[in-house]
Parts: sequence; structure tokens; C-alpha cells
Amino acid sequence: MHNKLREHIEKIVQLNDDEFEFVCTHFTSRMFKKHQLLIQEGNPVKFSYFVVSGLLKLVHTDNSGKQHIVSFAMEDWWESDFNAYFAGTNATLSLECLEDTEVLCLLFEDYKKLCEGLQKMERFFLFKANHGFLASQHRIISSMTSNSKERYEQLLVQYPSLIQRVPKGLLAAYLGVSRETLSRLTP
Repeated sequence: MHNKLREHIEKIVQLNDDEFEFVCTHFTSRMFKKHQLLIQEGNPVKFSYFVVSGLLKLVHTDNSGKQHIVSFAMEDWWESDFNAYFAGTNATLSLECLEDTEVLCLLFEDYKKLCEGLQKMERFFLFKANHGFLASQHRIISSMTSNSKERYEQLLVQYPSLIQRVPKGLLAAYLGVSRETLSRLTP
């Protein structure tokens, strides 16, 4: 499991064995079952999660009870309610398993210790944060300027394996379309 984390980190920064051992001491491993919540709206957010295996969905529930899917996270991705994680506030989002999922958990205090204790990890997290910001901006612009067919085609190109793993109703919610509209878009 930690080997997957090392491979993930070393796509961005190289670590020697001692450095990686230091990194590993800051993570804990957890297994979650399908439909189990890692983060529940209204509760404190203690961890950010590196997905070793499985699939997660990050959801915002509006005042009328409608769920809006903010993102999906599969293997080799990081997920959390990052606003609450970094601000030390309660979650405004929920994080739920769509499959049995194995994650490595990083407490905010351990995140800070990693960044302070190993400059390479600070660079790694900065790189990941910048790419996450760019992906969010791209999704916002796409939702404002693309029609449903274009958004679906972009999803197919960016995340082809996601289409096979996520139920159509959830894909429709992520794209901001009805299930019927998504059915017309799919072959």
C-alpha cells in the first residue's frame, strides 16, 4: 500500500528510503465499505485521503436536500473537504464510498509536519494543490460554457475508466443533467 504512495509521490519528487520512511510515519491506513462515509457534512474534517483502491464521491447537499456531486476520486487521487480540512471548520461536503475503498489518511497536523520536515513534500503538495485548482477552474468554465454533450465528451476523454465504474444517475448529477439527458448522450 505504501508502495503506491511512493510511486505517486515520485511522479513529482524523488525520495530516498529514509525520506520515504519519514513520509510513511505520517499516514494511517483505513478500509471503508461501499456506502460508508469518510466525511459527513457538519462534522469536523480530520483527514485528507490518498485513494489506494476504490472509488469515492464528494457531495454537497443543498437546502432542499438535492445532492450535487462535486467530484469523484479513484486510485492515485487525493480527496477531502479541503476547505474544512485547511480551515479547521466543520464539513460542508460529504465523502462517500462508491466501492469498497482503501485509503491512506493524513491528519492536518501531520500534513504540516511533512511540509516543515521535508521540503520535497512541500513541493509535492504545492504541485498537487495547483493541479487541483486548475482542474476545478476547468470544470467551472466547462459548466458555464459547454452544453451537456460537450461536458459528457470531455468526461469521456479525461476519465474513461470512471464511466465504467460510476452509475449513470451519479454521472448525470456530476454533469448537471437529468438521467434521461445522459441516456440520450450515451451510445
